Amino acid sequence: MHDVDLTQVNLNLLVYLDTLLQERSVTKAAGRLGITQSAMSHNLRQLRDIFGDPLLVRGRGGMQPTPRAEELRIPLRKGLTALRRTLEGEPAFDPSTSSRRFVLAAGDAVAMLLLPRLLEQLQTTGPSIDLDVVPFDGRRYAAQLETGEVDLAVSAFFPDAPALRMKKLRPESFVCAVREDHPCVGETLDAATWAKLPHVLVSPQGTGGPGVVDRALEKHGLERRVAVRIRYFLAAPMLVARTNLVLTVPRSLAEMFAESLPVRLVEPPLELPTFSVGIGWHERVAKDPANRWIREQVSLALRN
Repeated sequence: MHDVDLTQVNLNLLVYLDTLLQERSVTKAAGRLGITQSAMSHNLRQLRDIFGDPLLVRGRGGMQPTPRAEELRIPLRKGLTALRRTLEGEPAFDPSTSSRRFVLAAGDAVAMLLLPRLLEQLQTTGPSIDLDVVPFDGRRYAAQLETGEVDLAVSAFFPDAPALRMKKLRPESFVCAVREDHPCVGETLDAATWAKLPHVLVSPQGTGGPGVVDRALEKHGLERRVAVRIRYFLAAPMLVARTNLVLTVPRSLAEMFAESLPVRLVEPPLELPTFSVGIGWHERVAKDPANRWIREQVSLALRN
């Protein structure tokens, strides 16, 4: 066994060899490839030199492959087929028949907004497509997308990272949620009452810094008490429904809470910033048909 320097090999010779092994005739192989018989004979001589084997020898009914040529026939055909598919362009992806599993990175709030609509779509567009939903980690998401550990990230906040592409899709605003019979909150909420109420703050990353509500109150010389700081959006409305806590969350999420829990929504008394939920993916899969398809499906689900 010896190393072969491909830069010193005319790779077209492999196409000639594949055709010779199929036709078992120099004349027929030459005609099929549109070259002269003498040129094909010259190619066969070069192939014999490369492999150190006659490859094809004369016999009854035409030229017969040697044992070495028989060993080469199947791997050569597979290699040329794979190369041809690579050069032809994008691989085919049919979601209606594919059983691929996509990995999405999303926090619990985003997953709650996205998954019901997305799964409803997949029932018709990709009935055998499966999903793995993993936590969105702002410190690791870029590496996960780069290595393919994650196919697509869905979040309201993407820390800057090289070679990543992002698209904003769903505009969101904030609203306050309190229990239906809250003794201190009527149809509206003033800033002073808002500041005095005990708050539950959802902090997915577990950081202890100020949130959007703290910054808004600070501009008016007010400060709130965060009675409960929690990482999980889905647990927060349960606390609100049974206590006098107030929760300030994205409107779409609060509307889902109000459908199933005894909570009601009240507009915040101070202006809060708006934001957008979007998707992020690595540029290496920008043109991949499968990744492009799941991006389209997630985009559609977020817009609905």
